[in-house]
Amino acid sequence: MPLETPAPAGPAPLAPPRQAFIERSHQRSEALGLKRHEKSGFDPLIRSDLNVARERNQRLYTHAAPVMQLLYEQIVNTESMIVLTDAQGTILHAVGDDGFLARAHRVALAPGENWAEHSKGTNAIGTALFEETATLVHGGEHFMHANNFLTCSASPIFDPRGNMLGVLDVTGDHRGYHQHTMGLVRMSARMIENHWLSDDYNSRLRLHFHSRPEFIGTLLEGILVVSPEGRLLGANRAALDQLGMSGAELRSRSLSSLLGTTPAAVYDHFRMPLSPPMQLCLPTGQSLFVSARFDWPSRPVVAGLHTADVEVAEVRESAPSVAAVDAAMPAHTAPSAEAGGAQRFSGLQYLRTGDAHLEAVIQKVRRVLDRGIPLLILGETGTGKELLARAVHHDSNRSRQPFVAVNCASIPESLIEAELFGYEEGAFTGARRKGAPGRLVQANGGTLFLDEIGDMPLALQARLLRALQERSVTPLGSTKSIAVDIAVIGATHRNLREMIEQQTFREDLYYRLNGLALRLPALRERSDLEAIVRRILQAERPQDTPELSSQVLGMFRRYQWPGNIRQLANVLRTAAVMSAGERLVTTAHLSDDFLEDIQRIVGGVMPILPSAPAPAHAHAPVWSAGEAPSIPPVPQPAFATAEPAMARTLEQAEIDMIRATLDAVGGNISLASKQLGISRNTIYRKLRWNTPTGE
Repeated sequence: MPLETPAPAGPAPLAPPRQAFIERSHQRSEALGLKRHEKSGFDPLIRSDLNVARERNQRLYTHAAPVMQLLYEQIVNTESMIVLTDAQGTILHAVGDDGFLARAHRVALAPGENWAEHSKGTNAIGTALFEETATLVHGGEHFMHANNFLTCSASPIFDPRGNMLGVLDVTGDHRGYHQHTMGLVRMSARMIENHWLSDDYNSRLRLHFHSRPEFIGTLLEGILVVSPEGRLLGANRAALDQLGMSGAELRSRSLSSLLGTTPAAVYDHFRMPLSPPMQLCLPTGQSLFVSARFDWPSRPVVAGLHTADVEVAEVRESAPSVAAVDAAMPAHTAPSAEAGGAQRFSGLQYLRTGDAHLEAVIQKVRRVLDRGIPLLILGETGTGKELLARAVHHDSNRSRQPFVAVNCASIPESLIEAELFGYEEGAFTGARRKGAPGRLVQANGGTLFLDEIGDMPLALQARLLRALQERSVTPLGSTKSIAVDIAVIGATHRNLREMIEQQTFREDLYYRLNGLALRLPALRERSDLEAIVRRILQAERPQDTPELSSQVLGMFRRYQWPGNIRQLANVLRTAAVMSAGERLVTTAHLSDDFLEDIQRIVGGVMPILPSAPAPAHAHAPVWSAGEAPSIPPVPQPAFATAEPAMARTLEQAEIDMIRATLDAVGGNISLASKQLGISRNTIYRKLRWNTPTGE
């Protein structure tokens, strides 16, 4: 509901702290040589420079635009406008009442103009930038008299690491001052910051907290971002305010030292639907109610590498900065040289875990890296196609630009064209006001990952081909083309050659995408299962990484893994939580449906095999001392001599193991359940279902 325009009024007389605040800004303005009676000079950026500034801050605008629209609906018809600036004070966008926009333009309050203090003296935008705090400047408090007809309420916008992104400001006629405007601006800035945080860390554990549980889910809640190792990666301003910490101080702490818990304990608590908030305590003794948000498919498969599940169905706009990824990497990953002798993490190097097939893929990629050759990654679902694509992007010269992933199978056919190419305002029913940039534009300068490209509608394939060939995009409803510079990586589990023969995939697009085809091996074809298991368990439980029992490891080696690494990761995530506090992962920690699936798929034979020898090839996995996976060879169970292993089913092997253990402990069910790591009920159920009639 729009705010009512109040009677002409101003804020209360300046309190001493605010008076000193304004006086400091006036002193800075005078020191800069500005004159109070001079007119606001017009010094706008030329159109091309403004476009560059807007492109550089496109992500900020993407998050701010819907919030600005919501805010405008609250102040419409109040002789006001909303302004978004970058971190230097340059106005990027403005919306407001037409009449007031024209008045504001006369004092250079318009896109392209700079409103930092060095340019316009004391004003809410420039002073908020300098003081890094929400700022109200009313009427005559402006340094330049030409701006005295304005009342401005501005709030800086920060990223989760405390870096200034820009300023959100509401400016209006000073006679229409409303005391609630500052509150609206502050809340709107926090909404933008929270959106940015969620976008930056959508693959991380996020803790939402407050001292009062009813405030969780509101703009008053604090949000902490936690790494799999328990490090605190970032926070919103509400969190810093409640904790009384700076961002730097917070990032020096761990979840354990701050709240006395671990990521494993959090996952364990919230793994069931509708779990109540956890009640945790700060070192000061203050109690906090904590809720958690995380996406099982979005959590890292290997420790530190920012990726969604091995392949993600959702669309992301960008990846964290190279520095953020580097900081999260294990110390034992092999570095590669950069300009100036600096060392940085190599994503491709990190993928090397000892498999000869994958090693051949990595060597091929390295030969064509930064050569302008498009990649087409082939392989079954779950083999790690996006993981490889992100590693390629990270090691390329484009690593500091966006990585934009689009899953062509997850977007409705009616929307995929708008998602890829963007659209102008009014291009179709339901289109957002002011339109939206497409994924190709968002990836400009970086990498566009087209996942499941084989599921793209045939009609859209021609338009994509044209855009890739012409290196330009025309949004829906527009006649103007936008130049784009992108590296393209495609991926699919389909046989595109068969689709070409069936005329469901364009042959010319296939050859445009297929500069170098790379086939990722299925998990059942790889020789590095144990190394992958170790990596996943290290990511899930870095402090007390468990190992697989000999029985579980034998099952894993024989299983065909139809879901590949994605399935393995999901199985191990659950097992890591279920086995919290224990050294070994046993069958008791695996879900019943997975065990039943093993029985059904393996179907006849399930011998427990000894460890396979490592493949002999020139490029062994890179581990520093003490880091090599130490999963011991699997001993043959004592009861295995009762009959040839190949003649026994998995189900019978389990029954034999239970019976052998019961015999060894004199029939004590409780003792047998402890030794086997399974419940008493499981023993009863297994023996009851498999006891011949009359036994």
